[in-house]
Amino acid sequence: MRSAVLRALIYFDIFNYPLTASEITQFASLKITSLTQVEEALQELAEALLIFQFGEFYSLKNDIVWVERRKKGNTNAAAILPKALKRSKLIYKFPFVRSVNISGSLSKNYFDETTDFDFFIITAPNRIWITRMLLTLYKKIFLLNRRKYFCINYYISTEDLIIPDRNIFSAIEIITLKNQAGEDLYRQFIETNNWVDAYFPNFTPDYTHLDDPKRRFIKRQVEKILSGKAGDKIDNLCYAITLRFLKRKYRHLRTEEFNLNLRTKKQVSKHHPQGFQFKVLKAYEEKCRDFEQHHQYKLL
Repeated sequence: MRSAVLRALIYFDIFNYPLTASEITQFASLKITSLTQVEEALQELAEALLIFQFGEFYSLKNDIVWVERRKKGNTNAAAILPKALKRSKLIYKFPFVRSVNISGSLSKNYFDETTDFDFFIITAPNRIWITRMLLTLYKKIFLLNRRKYFCINYYISTEDLIIPDRNIFSAIEIITLKNQAGEDLYRQFIETNNWVDAYFPNFTPDYTHLDDPKRRFIKRQVEKILSGKAGDKIDNLCYAITLRFLKRKYRHLRTEEFNLNLRTKKQVSKHHPQGFQFKVLKAYEEKCRDFEQHHQYKLL
């Protein structure tokens, strides 16, 4: 139990983000039947000076500044969330968009001057690249390419809902998604990726119903026009254009890095050119190892 608690705290310490006991339960790798178990483990770890408590928050760092930072970020997130919902509804109006989900920092209830509105989109089959092209053009033309409140970095289609990167980073990103539109598809996505249970057995999906925006007349008509073989050809063209552009722009990346960080296939578009996932996974391994060495404590 103590190791499970520590691993949760170590992971979020990468982001200087203290956790509450209930959050630690959610992100623990061990099945927990009561919050009391976690609170007892936290008390033992605090008494041993392995962790530090600041009110309801627990941290590996003995510095309240990170708690204050978190509180401010949480307040910002609550204030900005209605704007994110409006952006989600806007995205849902685009042709072939079937589910819109907030990801990234905001999905974890944190927002500051360094973070963006990140979105995870599920589209109709074989229409990712038309959708992506339309949304990209909208951002470049109408938002002057500003990404602060309009950053869509992951598209998948209803044809293939599985996330192949089975690791703690991807699992956390999946269980913290905030579904904004397309609830039924979100349910299907979570059920398809039930491998996250191996990482977080205490995860309970939040299926709080949101009234899905209706598919407007224009959206229905555009989808009708771009259906069938004509739509297939246009989607293939958008895919080819985007792939050529990405390979030219990120030609400095090795093939393996490109395929992992910029997964570009007919049924998926992943845009993480900085390799953030792998930086986090490396940092997590290093922090676990450093913790064990510094405290002479073996993490299970």
